[in-house]
Amino acid sequence: MFTQGASITTRLVVAALMSISLMVLDHRYNHLESLRSALSVLLYPVQYLASLPLLLSESASDAIISRNELEEQRENLHQENLQLRARLQKFEALEAENMRLRGLLDSSFKVGDRVLIAEIIAVEQDPFRQQVLINKGKNSGIFEGQPVLDANAVVGQVTHITPFNASVLLITDAAHALPIQVNRNGLRTIALGTGLINRLELPHLPNNADIQVGDLLITSGLGGGFPSGYPVAEVIEVRREPGQPFASVIAQTTAHLDRIREVLLVWTLDPDSAIESQQQRASADDQEETAESEEAP
Repeated sequence: MFTQGASITTRLVVAALMSISLMVLDHRYNHLESLRSALSVLLYPVQYLASLPLLLSESASDAIISRNELEEQRENLHQENLQLRARLQKFEALEAENMRLRGLLDSSFKVGDRVLIAEIIAVEQDPFRQQVLINKGKNSGIFEGQPVLDANAVVGQVTHITPFNASVLLITDAAHALPIQVNRNGLRTIALGTGLINRLELPHLPNNADIQVGDLLITSGLGGGFPSGYPVAEVIEVRREPGQPFASVIAQTTAHLDRIREVLLVWTLDPDSAIESQQQRASADDQEETAESEEAP
């Protein structure tokens, strides 16, 4: 019959004793360190092959997540770029508006009277009508006939008001007339609108009047509608034809009527004082004419 070896219990006891002995020797004297290192080197390929499926799965998952994150980041950056570009355009518009308002404020200091800044909200579509609508009206103290300026010169005059807005007739309208004088020599005349933007006509100057190209025209203050001494236009053409009683004089407005966005309403003269000043000037002119007639032989 078959030779029987030691029993299982005996084998287990022997194995336990050997394990304990090996652990004691390894813990106390490190005699098995070299053996453990050699076994780890031999078992490394087996461990790598065993963990390879898990490593591949994690790598593929990371790659998919990274691609989705990159696409999401790209979309976010694209939207952010669009928003920043829109804000930049808004900032540029605000910067231009700020410069215009600063120009108006500088003009208000030059005028030295009560002023109010208004914004143009509509432009007359009729090509033969030079008129704009502003966002200030009767509730802001605006009155008919009030002068309107910009940062450079005279713009026009209020012709119609409502509680919240007002119509401004530009000085280039064919129905508008403005008392002016030549800044160089004080020559007084009337500037009429031509119906063309930025163009005025001086039809009542004699053929031998002292006026030339480049002369600056300013408000004379006569009539009480506009403050005196404010720029109006610059003479760009003077034609004198022999035999004609009047010269043909064309001027270009100093105000940029086709580009203005904000205007300056001036309280230099209110309606009552305007009428009073006009009467005083008429009386003074009559006295001068009477004195000149008495002095004449």
